[in-house]
Amino acid sequence: MEEILDLYRRPYDAAEPVVAVDETTKQLTQEVREPLPLEPGQPERYDSHYKRNGVATIFMFFEPLAGWRHINVTEGKTRVDWAWQLRELLEVHYPQAKKVHLVVDNLNTHKGAAVG
Repeated sequence: MEEILDLYRRPYDAAEPVVAVDETTKQLTQEVREPLPLEPGQPERYDSHYKRNGVATIFMFFEPLAGWRHINVTEGKTRVDWAWQLRELLEVHYPQAKKVHLVVDNLNTHKGAAVG
């Protein structure tokens, strides 16, 4: 943990940016009944029934010292999806960086074997 805190204390260096990443999944749903309309003193009301439309994964990269963030939405959260996100980060957003310090959690798709 101390290593991560030390990393965040580093002064800004465009050649060696510190980038945090996280992802989450969200279920995609569709209403199956029309909501009840607004009435005086009553907000629009929705039924609890819905149709499932799959899941989306939201990847967010954030470089706090530069005030930069980038978000991608994908259909999957596999090692391949993770590798594509890293490739875009390095080749599109940081092609001139000497080294990118990437801060990630310990999800299994974030291991070196996932992209090696």
